[in-house]
Amino acid sequence: MTEQQRAEEGTGREPEESKPPVVTEDTVEALVRSQLAKALGGKRGMVEAAIPTLTFTISYIVSSELRLSIGLGVAAAVLLGVLRLVQRSSVQYVVTSLFGIGIAAIFAMRSGNAADAFLPGIIYNAVYAVVLSLSVLVRWPAIGLMIGPFIGNKEDFSSWRENPAVVTLASKLTWLLVLPCVIRVLVQYPLWAADTYGWADTFALLGLSKIAMGWPLQVAAFAAMVWVLARGRTPLEQGQGQGSPAAAQD
Repeated sequence: MTEQQRAEEGTGREPEESKPPVVTEDTVEALVRSQLAKALGGKRGMVEAAIPTLTFTISYIVSSELRLSIGLGVAAAVLLGVLRLVQRSSVQYVVTSLFGIGIAAIFAMRSGNAADAFLPGIIYNAVYAVVLSLSVLVRWPAIGLMIGPFIGNKEDFSSWRENPAVVTLASKLTWLLVLPCVIRVLVQYPLWAADTYGWADTFALLGLSKIAMGWPLQVAAFAAMVWVLARGRTPLEQGQGQGSPAAAQD
């Protein structure tokens, strides 16, 4: 025990190092920003995620050859991966992109319908939206699970839920993650159905919508999160080992 700790015990004060950290809306914003950056991979990761899909879409529009278009899309992802390896940088986002186009290829090759390459993404967004929505409805919002380890008692992972202000804020931020998924499904599913059932040739629109509604919508969702945090000005200060109601600051 250090001299400072002995002195603090003598005065009845809690040692400084045992006090829980103060978490504010700024630190929550930093956490959201960090997690989003990891998910998107920065500007380069965003571009790398779009190139294979764009290559596949343009190739099929030009050639109408499904196998060739899928091959070019996969080749684009592999080329990006090789470039990453040469530069000795992380291939995480390229591998994710390659996995995605691989699943898309399986769907398209099984049916012989190029539009089915976009079906896995539509299904993924629908399921993701449902899971996130359920997390809010059962009062375990997904964003709260992300910031939980930084709030309240670290030995009790659920302690952040004792603070109603934290749960409310986390619920609002989680709904903002649900919104892009819902928009993608509402736009892309009708386009997929129209092309699949021969109502209209919407393949090009489907491909472009997937790219346009990818990271741009995620960035927009993040901007909305920042706006909510800045507008609420709700510091998530906590008591010693217990969540205390957040005090609003105008």
